[in-house]
Amino acid sequence: MADHMPLIVVPTYNEAENIERLLDAIHAHLPQAHVLVVDDGSPDGTGGLADARAGADARVHVLHRTEKAGLGRAYLAGFDWALARDYTHVFEMDADFSHEPAMLPVLLKRAETADLVLGSRWVAGGGTVDWPLKRQLISKGGSLYARTVLGVDVRDLTGGFKCFNRKVLEGIDLPSVGAVGYGFQIELTWRALDAGFTVAEVPIRFADRVAGESKMSPKIFAEAFTLVWKLRLGLA
Repeated sequence: MADHMPLIVVPTYNEAENIERLLDAIHAHLPQAHVLVVDDGSPDGTGGLADARAGADARVHVLHRTEKAGLGRAYLAGFDWALARDYTHVFEMDADFSHEPAMLPVLLKRAETADLVLGSRWVAGGGTVDWPLKRQLISKGGSLYARTVLGVDVRDLTGGFKCFNRKVLEGIDLPSVGAVGYGFQIELTWRALDAGFTVAEVPIRFADRVAGESKMSPKIFAEAFTLVWKLRLGLA
């Protein structure tokens, strides 16, 4: 993996309790990676903490946005930033330690033989940590619903721990991506498959956030629920 130039895009909103420890953990497991913190004007000072780290570490970069405009918009801004530079692989990763930094080199290694690699909770060896049964059923059911409607074999369509080969982001018409919330994850994977790129799943253990508050909302869930039909019918 010596010739890889990975960038990890980390959207943040009020992640001051996590961001510095996350940066430390990322570089402990993938020292060569650069990290782009995309901060949506966090009132708790997350952006300032990221700026301080960027000033001391050339591997850390910060993209400031003036308002909270949704997870999808944050990632799209990060992807545009990445594609304007020479990164070979671009990761999506949450800031709350629900995605284990130790899995970064595993996903990057798998990306040598797949165009898009998904950290998957719902393949053999994957799972969740301390989730109640109701939450597991909702998540599994959502993935089953999405893959059934779309007619694909991907087991975890809603997960947000991903490694893209650069050519995928260059080939899926990012400006036309419409989803804002967690439906964004479904839409990107669907677009990659529809464009003929190979998608692989690597088992991960997904834990609840270490600190801070979840960004999930009924509106975000509803968007993902209706999006799959729009994608299947060619309306999105």
